[in-house]
Amino acid sequence: MNFPITEHIARSARHTSAYLSCGAADAPLIIFVHGWPELAISWRHQLRCFAQLGFRAIAPDMRGYGRSSQYPRHADYAVEHAVTDMLELLAELGAPQAIWVGHDWGTPVVWSLASHHPEHCLGVAGLCVPYLPQGFAPATCEPYIDRAVYPRDRFPAGQWDYMLYYEEHFARAQAVFEADPLATVKAMFRKGSPAGRGKPARLATVRRDGGHFGGADAAPDLPVDRDILTDEDLHQYAAALTRNGFFGPGSWYMNAQANLAYAARARQGGRLDMPVLFFHAAHDFVCETLDSPLAGPMREHCARLTEQTVASGHWMAQEQPVAVNAGLARWLAREFPGHWPI
Repeated sequence: MNFPITEHIARSARHTSAYLSCGAADAPLIIFVHGWPELAISWRHQLRCFAQLGFRAIAPDMRGYGRSSQYPRHADYAVEHAVTDMLELLAELGAPQAIWVGHDWGTPVVWSLASHHPEHCLGVAGLCVPYLPQGFAPATCEPYIDRAVYPRDRFPAGQWDYMLYYEEHFARAQAVFEADPLATVKAMFRKGSPAGRGKPARLATVRRDGGHFGGADAAPDLPVDRDILTDEDLHQYAAALTRNGFFGPGSWYMNAQANLAYAARARQGGRLDMPVLFFHAAHDFVCETLDSPLAGPMREHCARLTEQTVASGHWMAQEQPVAVNAGLARWLAREFPGHWPI
């Protein structure tokens, strides 16, 4: 059966989540959680695939994005609030549990769902950003920086420098992205290249450069990377970011202390006992997990961890959808034979 992707709204007294759905209404749930600066459509290649495999595949616009609720304070974008959004969405969908899949800032959300609410997580998968039990923040990433690539005297914050730029110059970062959202999307959504291995990532010099894009007032006007986006995809992203702006998306970076405090309240000291899948992006040199020890804490705190490597940059689900879908399907078939709907 060829399932359509349909649009829905889940409303509670505290939050509205717009979401895409594909698959039979009574099928087991798999929920895909996007990151910065994306939308539910970031999972367009996964929704139909997993609907065809017998799941009900769901992808929400996260808070601050798309047609979901927008909030006026940085504090409104702490991970704990997004976790509550997802629990409310799960209740709206009428299921006690789901398999959760996250990418970029969506990974701290799904990791937190697993560590704080394991009863609602049958399994959890993350793309690019590994599980950090202490929470995802510059302070917890810093000990795992590869100092052979990022000498401390030149790159004190390593590849995480750009996160500190938000904290120090938020209004400037927002204004530059908003100056031309279409150009911002084209500049950000680029495929990975192995040529970057062993070299400092571009985001490691954002503070030194005076901002993103070398300190320019707007993103450069680059050609669309058609290995990531079609024209339709590009314009959907750009339209949403033009309408909503970058305050919400950028504010996800402004809650380091709140996110660390939240992580400290995880159950079992952050140990995850359910099946966990992590996709290493071989050509993502910000979330670099193959040469650096960044994935080490995840290995220590996950009892049933599976790791896979995809020859991809950061936008893995869009750049290498076949590899991601195949990896997820293999893991689901092996780890959830009683749950597998076929």
